[in-house]
Amino acid sequence: MCGIVGAVAQRDIAEILLEGLRRLEYRGYDSAGLAVVDNQGQLQRLRRVGKVSALSRAVEEHPLAGGTGIAHTRWATHGEPSESNAHPHVSEHIVVVHNGIIENFESLRSGLIERGYRFASETDTEVIAHLVHWEQSQHGGSLAEVVLRVIPQLRGAYGTVIMDSKDPSVLVAARSGSPLVIGRGVGENFLASDQLALLPVTRRFIFLEEGDVAEVTRRTVRVWDIQGNPVEREEIESQVKYDAGDKGLYRHYMQKEIFEQPQAIKNALEGRFTHGEVTLPELGEEGNKLLSQVKYVQIIACGTSFHSAMVARYWFEALAGMPCDVEIASEFRYRKSAVRPGSLLITLSQSGETADTLAALRLTKGLGYLGSLAVCNVPGSSLVRESDLALMTKAGTEIGVASTKAFTTQLTVLLMLVARIGRLRGIDGEVERQIVHALQALPARIEQMLALDKTIEALAEGFMDKHHALFLGRGALYPIAMEGALKLKEISYIHAEAYAAGELKHGPLALIDSEMPVVVVAPNNELLEKLKSNIEEVRARGGQLYVFADQDAGFIDDDAMTIIPLPHVEDIVAPIYYSVPLQLLAYHVALIKGTDVDQPRNLAKSVTVE
Repeated sequence: MCGIVGAVAQRDIAEILLEGLRRLEYRGYDSAGLAVVDNQGQLQRLRRVGKVSALSRAVEEHPLAGGTGIAHTRWATHGEPSESNAHPHVSEHIVVVHNGIIENFESLRSGLIERGYRFASETDTEVIAHLVHWEQSQHGGSLAEVVLRVIPQLRGAYGTVIMDSKDPSVLVAARSGSPLVIGRGVGENFLASDQLALLPVTRRFIFLEEGDVAEVTRRTVRVWDIQGNPVEREEIESQVKYDAGDKGLYRHYMQKEIFEQPQAIKNALEGRFTHGEVTLPELGEEGNKLLSQVKYVQIIACGTSFHSAMVARYWFEALAGMPCDVEIASEFRYRKSAVRPGSLLITLSQSGETADTLAALRLTKGLGYLGSLAVCNVPGSSLVRESDLALMTKAGTEIGVASTKAFTTQLTVLLMLVARIGRLRGIDGEVERQIVHALQALPARIEQMLALDKTIEALAEGFMDKHHALFLGRGALYPIAMEGALKLKEISYIHAEAYAAGELKHGPLALIDSEMPVVVVAPNNELLEKLKSNIEEVRARGGQLYVFADQDAGFIDDDAMTIIPLPHVEDIVAPIYYSVPLQLLAYHVALIKGTDVDQPRNLAKSVTVE
């Protein structure tokens, strides 16, 4: 959450900073700002409430010249979105941008006020600027030396970049819990919270490790580790592509990404099958050796990824005979857990920088897990680098805050992993062949289903004046109902909840009336008759039903129940398939409601704070 870009160069860098912010805007869009030091050593700062486009217009009206600068797009934590709370923050000649949360900022702030400092914002970030200024004025030293003395005073998570307008030849960065990357150029260097921001200017990167402090000049990079010792960090040539492009014929990125799912799933499948067998060659011999020893799976995730994990639990246990537990990362990291012998830890994250998931992974080091495996969409991310094994989902850049193709490719990769572990455990080869066949047919099935877009658009009209909705599913489709409810609440702001359909009679039936839309996912599987009984419970109480059903499931439209018949799909991949029409429903309801589909209020794409 929040985006950082910095540069030390001979050329004017304002447009480089702005382009970097545009690429990171999905990480925070409450406000944006930049600060540049010109050739005369004068600090120029512009900040605006709202999106990066507002800042871009301000730069057009008030051009900024200079080769050293930092920029930031904000997702508010401390202090409302306002120009005074927007980054960069300044203490005389010290300038700071920051991602994360300084947990002890109140005590630091009180101490600084006693020393005579005055605060212009409500943010926790401003204490960093004043602390650096105080430390430098009292004890001197280079900016890097000063920052190394200040960092031990900070408690919490942060990725921060600091500039001194009196010495514009250098930027200093510090990482604790929030990612930072250095981009290497020729006679110029860059900093950012995500390599995507810097792809227009370089493909050579150094990823800072937890606790690192870095000094970056035009020609040099120096790094110190968490103990303050000089270290060398590997420089890599990135193969990552920023393939979001423009929206083309689509109205929103979310709509574009929904319709990209057939191709995204093809990309996820590519090169991972051989003669009807799932191979996952990127795991290598050592990875396969580790998987062959697994007796138990623990999955940790947040948000949409948690719903992927819940589906995977059904698959691991039903298809591979593998016991599996799933837990929300923010809960797992704050309780004492017992590790079963032979456990594999699987972490799921679209960005690979989700703070709670990363913290949970780090917490498990040395607890007795056989190993850790990350399923992620971003090569080079912290989660990938810090895990023993990694499987990339290959979804491509996802800009819409509400995840779509990252979710379905995550499920696709998880199902392949289930098949691979199952084979190593000696499951019936026919089960693996069924998985492979269903996955290979899935992109075409989703293409066919996407042709129902106009039908779902018409269906969305029934939600125009609604404030609440209920989603129901059974078995592996229950987590998909949860994901459908999450999508609706994220982008349309309708309060939506999901229940396992068999739980209706244990409380939720009290909510049913004609004003409560009830959305049901109903594939033609062994639970269909049970689900039909649950549907009748809703009908008997005057509920308005919207049923996404297999075309052969035997449902009939009437005044109380709208049926959306879907082409038949294999039961194994039904959770992936049925998530797509729920994405379309949320999208079209949001259009009717007039909300910001790609950048919904109060949310950001990558959650790098607790």
